[in-house]
Amino acid sequence: MALALQGGGAHGAFSWGALDRLLEDGVPIGRICGVSSGAITGAMLAQGLARGGPVAARAELRRLWERVAGAHALSPLRAGPLDRWMWGWDLSNSPAWWGMDMAMRLFGPAQINPLGLNPLRAVLADLLDRALLADPAAPRLTVAATEVATGTALLFENAAITADVLAASACIPFVFPAVELDGRACWDGGYAGNPPLAPLLDPTPPGVLVLIRAQAARRTGVPVSQGDIVNRLTEIAGQNLLAAELAALPASVRVVEIRADTALRDLPASSKFNGEAAFLDQLFAAGRAAAAGLAARVAA
Repeated sequence: MALALQGGGAHGAFSWGALDRLLEDGVPIGRICGVSSGAITGAMLAQGLARGGPVAARAELRRLWERVAGAHALSPLRAGPLDRWMWGWDLSNSPAWWGMDMAMRLFGPAQINPLGLNPLRAVLADLLDRALLADPAAPRLTVAATEVATGTALLFENAAITADVLAASACIPFVFPAVELDGRACWDGGYAGNPPLAPLLDPTPPGVLVLIRAQAARRTGVPVSQGDIVNRLTEIAGQNLLAAELAALPASVRVVEIRADTALRDLPASSKFNGEAAFLDQLFAAGRAAAAGLAARVAA
């Protein structure tokens, strides 16, 4: 079975829940490809499987998302009790979000963050075990970043995956300066395919491809704010790329999707930056529920 993991910032906790359920149900995982939060989740999944099979993989995934929640507890974007009561998981009404949004409209990331500081990279450097990732027991993993100069996907497999590669795959160009990999400036891998499926066909196409979506395929209403408009445009572009790749798959590949529309379609763009533990736990539960019964579908 091959596994494709979409990116989606904090919404990737939905994928965490889906994977937790697949591992619990004993679904075998072979090839993995992911971008952005899907790349990071895929890396933790692969090294966990190498460390000690499904039980260890579930623990590695939980460790990742608990670290995300711990880092968010120190973030100026966190919401207070009154904000949560009034706005739910939407951060766009907080003064910190207003300030960040205004700064991103007026300045580029190199001006806002001239030192290129990325708190995610420190977390990744601490969590990533490159020896385990390169271990023969680890499933074959491909993560993608988008090369700024060409707009094409740069692909990295197990032994070549570093904290910098994962940070590049998750580099939102409105927030962070491009990450340089071997002299090539890179942005979020989702711009070149969310995720690209071609690596999962090499050397031979899988019988089953499980696609875990961490973005809403459909949304109700029309976005109004600039942030939500840009977010929806990005989602649409990524979906069109993915739809083209799905249509080009060999007829022998059966695609099984775990859709996130119910959990994500009403969440605004700002919630992708919400690493609050309660929010991540809610998405985790939604992912587990969406993956219920998938073992039978994969085996069918």
